[in-house]
Amino acid sequence: MSFLYPLFLIAGITLAIPVLIHLFNLRRYKTVFFPHTRFLKNIQLHSRKQSQVRYKWLLALRLLFLLSLILAFAQPFFNKQKQNTANRLQVIYIDNSYSMAVKKGARTLLDIAKENADIQLRHAAPGNRYILMTNDKPVSYQPMPAAKLITEVNTIDISPASRTVGQVVAAANNLVQDESLTGADLYYYSDFQRTAFNTPPDAASMKHIIFHGVPVQATDVQNIYIDTAYLNTPVLQTGQSNQLVVRCRAIGKLPKDQPVLQLTINGQVKSAATLAFNDKNETTDTLAFQVNNAGWQKIALTVNDASVRFDDTFRITARSAPNLSVLVLNEGQPNPYIQAAFHAYNGFRLSQYDATTPRTDWKEYNLVILNGITRIDDQLAKTLNTALQQGQSICIFPGQTTNTDALNAGLRQLGDIHVAGIDTSVQSATAIQQGSDLVKDLFEKIPENVQLPVATWHYIINAGLSANQQAILSFRNGDPFLARYSLGSGRLYICATSADLRSGNFPGSYFFVPFLYQMGVQSRTGDVYAVTAGGQQPIFLSLNNVDERNMVHLYGNGLDIIPSQRPNAAGLDVYAGQAVRQPGFYALAAHSGDTTAIALNASRQESQLEDADIGQLKSTWKGENIKWLNIADAGGGPGATEDAGFPLWKVCIILALLMLAAETYLLAGNLRKQNIAIQ
Repeated sequence: MSFLYPLFLIAGITLAIPVLIHLFNLRRYKTVFFPHTRFLKNIQLHSRKQSQVRYKWLLALRLLFLLSLILAFAQPFFNKQKQNTANRLQVIYIDNSYSMAVKKGARTLLDIAKENADIQLRHAAPGNRYILMTNDKPVSYQPMPAAKLITEVNTIDISPASRTVGQVVAAANNLVQDESLTGADLYYYSDFQRTAFNTPPDAASMKHIIFHGVPVQATDVQNIYIDTAYLNTPVLQTGQSNQLVVRCRAIGKLPKDQPVLQLTINGQVKSAATLAFNDKNETTDTLAFQVNNAGWQKIALTVNDASVRFDDTFRITARSAPNLSVLVLNEGQPNPYIQAAFHAYNGFRLSQYDATTPRTDWKEYNLVILNGITRIDDQLAKTLNTALQQGQSICIFPGQTTNTDALNAGLRQLGDIHVAGIDTSVQSATAIQQGSDLVKDLFEKIPENVQLPVATWHYIINAGLSANQQAILSFRNGDPFLARYSLGSGRLYICATSADLRSGNFPGSYFFVPFLYQMGVQSRTGDVYAVTAGGQQPIFLSLNNVDERNMVHLYGNGLDIIPSQRPNAAGLDVYAGQAVRQPGFYALAAHSGDTTAIALNASRQESQLEDADIGQLKSTWKGENIKWLNIADAGGGPGATEDAGFPLWKVCIILALLMLAAETYLLAGNLRKQNIAIQ
């Protein structure tokens, strides 16, 4: 048996108090007056014997009462650890993700986990070596004595990072291999959120791990958070009304007072709305606002929710008046659908020329569209090659012709691409590549039953490996409807049919305008950013003369670091979300480039606050190396497993109450007899 608080045993000296009281009380005699000395003598003898026996029982009860009370405060427990830990690593993982900031009573779940981990370390077996892990990184990559980690436990704070149980187990296995040990005992302090514990680790990874799950969960959790927000136009317009669509969600019971959503731009409050949730605890609101100056705008949305605070703010950076330039070369009449697509927003500047007499200098254009093209001559092919080398985006909508040799002659100069024939049957696109640059991060969600474009005729386009073909939209037989080709530093997009309603319904489809917009912004830095901290999504920056001396720096909140980056076309893909996990507004800049404002937001996975059912986990995830520990209400630590029975400190409390009741009974009985004798 061991004690969680052995210093309370010092209070055992208080056992001398009732002994001293009884010794002094036994020396005091009371004179009883009675009319006959014979009766007086019998009563004195009888009363003295009874009082001696009664006082001994009373003394024992008082001693047992104090002893039980002292043991209850010392909190005894049985140490049932049977395995040999001499050559095993002890790993304590404390989940410090955002969801652990939820309060259970007056303390957060993280505080409860830290308190019990502290107790575990203070009562560690001599010689055990420990590794303390959190979602950030191990406090030390070398095993340390438990005494050295006690201070480190108290310094753990909430972190925007999160880990799954599989990642924690993999990290424990790596530590075991590095130290050449037989295995590890993993103590997993967590709220067991579904997003982090959706799938238990496989049996192979648990071969050398004994898992001790220590659930730290709260009940009646409540949270209101901003799920997502986006502009309903592709660019932020200066001097005109803009609309921001905001989606909020609620977890648990809704508050009595309706929450208020507030919109702030560059530190100034622009708009506000009262949130009214539907039966699914969801709400979608549209906030209108206007900006009067050009440049980057820092947009912040906040909701007044006091339960969990990390997800009460959603940040967006948007550049007003981006002035994107688009060049359209028409073989024939201008295309009204292309004109309508770019005239819908004042952030685009559209220029149109005849394809037979094109301009040769395309540096100022972000996107070049060839409309109705049936031939590509040498001069046009040379200009296209130059534009692709400069990192520009080219989109070709071919015209229908039976003479594809003139078209193939120019395509072969661009890359290993050629038209193999023409298919005049009506076919619908059946697949969309959601990982494509045109699709990902453009739509919040593509409807499941959305109708893909239909072509009344299309070219059969083949490409070699060097052309790096990626089919964005494709037909049932795998032929591309719209494909991207990576040539040089730029991007070449070829549609298999024309952009008119005689060739199909693509110009009037769900995808036409967004695809053209994405093609235009890919050749330059983007205009709207809302990046998830810790995510893998890169930020593209158009940057000339990329080299080691022209690296992009990330600035913000006194921070100056160089995030991971790699060349992509005429610029860089910068992985800012991997470098910084703290939400906020930041800036990306290079010595030879403009400053780009970006917004980082915390992952909304932690906002759901849906914990796994521990009872269900116990029934589905079993094994000799899977153990579940209970945390006592007063901070018991992992000393008592689920089969350890009733907590001993509670047994001591019950015994103390029984002793007190027995003492009260004896004293009450003595008082009754004295009253009878007096009468």
